[in-house]
Amino acid sequence: MRYFFVYRKEPQSEDAKNRRAKSTRLHPRFVPLPICEAMTRKKLAAGSLINLDFETEAWQQGFRRVAGVDEVGRGALAGAVVAAACILNPDTPLPEGLNDSKQLSRAARERINAELISTVTAYSVGVVEADEIDRINILQATYQAMLSALKQLDAPADYLLIDAVKLNIKTPQKSIIGGDAVSASIAAASVIAKVYRDNLMREYDLVYPNYGFASHVGYGTRAHLAALREHGACPLHRRSFRGVL
Repeated sequence: MRYFFVYRKEPQSEDAKNRRAKSTRLHPRFVPLPICEAMTRKKLAAGSLINLDFETEAWQQGFRRVAGVDEVGRGALAGAVVAAACILNPDTPLPEGLNDSKQLSRAARERINAELISTVTAYSVGVVEADEIDRINILQATYQAMLSALKQLDAPADYLLIDAVKLNIKTPQKSIIGGDAVSASIAAASVIAKVYRDNLMREYDLVYPNYGFASHVGYGTRAHLAALREHGACPLHRRSFRGVL
């Protein structure tokens, strides 16, 4: 990810202006504001910052089965935490509009998900339910869901790109903060996991219709908290989470 240092236009003395000009020449990464804004507009026009830079780096090192790994549902009050592992096919174009699943509409996620699961080299999903989350805590449950997804791949990944965390396994890996916004493989995993979990929560809405799971998919919205106050927790709720009991 590139960072641009922005100079704001403020009243300055002649000496200050000269120092600024000299500093800019010495440090070419310091970009004047108009240029920086033009770059930003160009990136926004492209739709996202998603690319294959991290994947390409791994491929150039000789790795062939590069898996992106991400989770969804970590902050929800009800339902499972779900992780997906996804190995992209380097010979297949990325789905149009691929991005962090949180930045996509439901229609866009479902379209991209359908394209991914029919074109990627491999994908899999790991699920850890609410009772297990309460027993081992949400962080350990997240690790467990990711490991479960990786174990279910048709063939083992030889390199991992993971959003924000590092797994205690021998497989070479890179943890990327905000990885679902820059790595195509992680973004793909986030979409697959999100669509899977959302569909799961909509099915549960038929079993527990008092909570509105079809709309908020387990997150702590006002409607969800109001339903908890009125009906109490159901078996899907994470009783160790604040706001549930």
